[in-house]
Amino acid sequence: MKKLFVTLAAAMLTASVFAQKTVVTANKAGDNWYVGINAGAATPMQKWGDYGFFKGVAPKLGVRVGKNLTTVFGLAADADMYFGSKTDSKSMLGTKTFVNAINLDLMGTANLMNAFAGYKGEPRFFEIIALGGFGWSHAFGVSKVNSINSKIALDFALNLGANKAWQVYIEPAAVFGLWSKGGAYGTQLGGHEAKFDSRNGILQLSAGVNYKFGTSNGTHNFAVEQLRDQAEIDALNAQINDARRQCDEKCAARDAEIARLKKALQDCENKPAQVVEKPAETTLQPTVLFRQGKSKIDAAQYAPIEQIAHYMKNNPDVKVEIKGYASPEGKAEFNQKLSEKRAEAVKNALVKKYKIAADRLTTVGCGATDKLFEQVEFNRVATFTDK
Repeated sequence: MKKLFVTLAAAMLTASVFAQKTVVTANKAGDNWYVGINAGAATPMQKWGDYGFFKGVAPKLGVRVGKNLTTVFGLAADADMYFGSKTDSKSMLGTKTFVNAINLDLMGTANLMNAFAGYKGEPRFFEIIALGGFGWSHAFGVSKVNSINSKIALDFALNLGANKAWQVYIEPAAVFGLWSKGGAYGTQLGGHEAKFDSRNGILQLSAGVNYKFGTSNGTHNFAVEQLRDQAEIDALNAQINDARRQCDEKCAARDAEIARLKKALQDCENKPAQVVEKPAETTLQPTVLFRQGKSKIDAAQYAPIEQIAHYMKNNPDVKVEIKGYASPEGKAEFNQKLSEKRAEAVKNALVKKYKIAADRLTTVGCGATDKLFEQVEFNRVATFTDK
């Protein structure tokens, strides 16, 4: 029997090495834990007195906590309670208590589907999982037997839900007594010391459900690591190196342009400043006279305006400033506005009557003055300056 187990373990390990071609994300300490409950029935493997195989069958209830260490191997801890099916000594373990016995086991698990066929990125809908390990048992009653036992089982499991977070399974199992202390006779809690001897064992069948907690990879199971082959890595490195080269070339060109602009700026600053003399304004001779307090142009005053129009048409680049004046009588505020109106009136005449472009003409009101002419009334005038 021992050689058979060793041979099976070696074969499974070899198959796992060849099947696990998929690399999964790191399994952190808090990842891939699960918890579950199960219920079923247990019966002795052989007849002992008034109880035996299918006689004195005891219902059981269990709790399981486990962690998947890899996609193939893991650990699980079981806590099972066996209940009395009869009120006399003919119950499975020969006790009269409601709870006949408890069983605590620590087992290794092996996902046979992943071991032989590999992991595809998420659990299969149907999986077969082998379990085996050792534990401690205690039978209640007068003798209060304590025993060391071994347990082997197979889970026929279905993974359910969009995230495969739930697992339901049917589990046939065998529990063998290895060593016991107490006066009971038979079963894994009895007095026989033969290893894996059916006289010390029970068979049990359970149905259970496990819930797998969320993991650090955002799922409830192992996730496939996105790996790249060497050709992909080389191609990415080539792209990175090319990007660096282009960046270096652009940086060099930028530095050269900055140096050129700095030199041009320095040359410009060191160059002697050129003084551009503004040509002197030229006052044109024609003037337009106005009546006292008026800005309306008299008919006789259109002659000088026509001269200016003729001059500007012959010199299309010339621009003219029209200055309006008032004689010093009256208030300064009134005279200022009057001078502005006189300049605007002349401009309007040039634009509307003589078709001179408005953007070639500017106006300014100079207010009251007595400096242009000795005769006071001659200061009620508009003059023209060639700009």
